[in-house]
Amino acid sequence: MTNPVQVYFGDELARYSFGDGHPFGPDRVFAFWSEAVRQGHAKRVSVAQPAMCDFEALIRFHLCDYVDWVKTRSASGRGYLDNGDTPVFPGVYEAAATVVGSMLDGLESTISGEFPRVFVPIAGLHHARRDSAAGFCVFNDAGVVIETLRKKLHVRRVAYVDIDAHHGDGVFYAFVDDPDLILVDIHEDGRFLYPGTGAADETGNGAAQGTKLNIPLPPGADDEAFFRVWPVAEAFIRGGAPEIILLQAGADSIKGDPITHLALSPRAHGYTASRLCEIADEYCQGRMIVMGGGGYNRRNLALGWNEVLKSMLA
Repeated sequence: MTNPVQVYFGDELARYSFGDGHPFGPDRVFAFWSEAVRQGHAKRVSVAQPAMCDFEALIRFHLCDYVDWVKTRSASGRGYLDNGDTPVFPGVYEAAATVVGSMLDGLESTISGEFPRVFVPIAGLHHARRDSAAGFCVFNDAGVVIETLRKKLHVRRVAYVDIDAHHGDGVFYAFVDDPDLILVDIHEDGRFLYPGTGAADETGNGAAQGTKLNIPLPPGADDEAFFRVWPVAEAFIRGGAPEIILLQAGADSIKGDPITHLALSPRAHGYTASRLCEIADEYCQGRMIVMGGGGYNRRNLALGWNEVLKSMLA
C-alpha cells in the first residue's frame, strides 16, 4: 500500500475550537500539519477531508435530549455547555459533529482494510459524558465510535488506550461495567489535576471488574516513569485480545504544557504508537485509530503527534 495511513486535515477540524487565545484554539491542527510537512510525513499519508456526522450517529452514545440541547445552544452562540470550561460558539454543534464524523469516516476506512491506520488530530474529546459536555469536550467521539462498532459493525472487543495528562473520565465511566472495553489510561494523578478521577483502584464494575487499568502518575513524572509502567499496560492490552485499538495520544502529558504537570517527551508518544501498531498487527488485522487529544503547547503537540505519525508510517 502506497499510503498506509489516513490523516484527517482541514479547516473544518480547526473550527472545533474556542477562539484565538484559548488553550483549545483553532491553530492546533495547523501546528501539527506544518510540522508534518516539515518532517516529510505529509507526503507519505493519504489526506482525508473532515466529514460531519448526522444526529442519529451522535445518539448511539449521547442522550437525544443532550444532543438537541447542544444544537439549540449552538444556534444562539451564547453561554457555556458546562460549568464554565466549555463555551458555546455559533456552530459549535456542527464543529463537534465534524470531529465525530471524521472519526466515523476513518472507522469505515479501518474496518474495510483500505487504511488500517487512521489519525484524526482534533479528536479524543474524552471528557464528554452521555448527557453533558465537560472540559472542552462537547461530543465524545471515542464513545460514538465504540457504540458504532458494537451496534452496527458487530465488533465487541475494543482496546481504548489514553496517554493524555487528564484522565479520560467520559470514556471510563460510560463503559465502566462493559467487560469488552479494555481500557488503559496513563495520566496525571487526579489529586493534582482535572477531572480528579482515575485512581488505580478503579478497575471496572461487576462483570467488567479487572478490564480497566488506570495508572496515575505524580506531577513531574518523566519518560523513565512512563517506560517503567508501560510493560504492565502492554501486557494488559494483549491479555484483552482486542479486535481494534483506539489511542488517545494527548500531548498535554509532554513537559512544558501550560495547564498540566507531567514531563514526558515526544518519544513516549512515538513509542506508545509503535508498540500499539505491533499489537494491532498481531491481534486486530492492523486496525488502529489515533486521536490527537489534548495538548496546549503548540510545539509539544506538533512534535508529539508527529512522533505518533512516524510510528504509524514505519
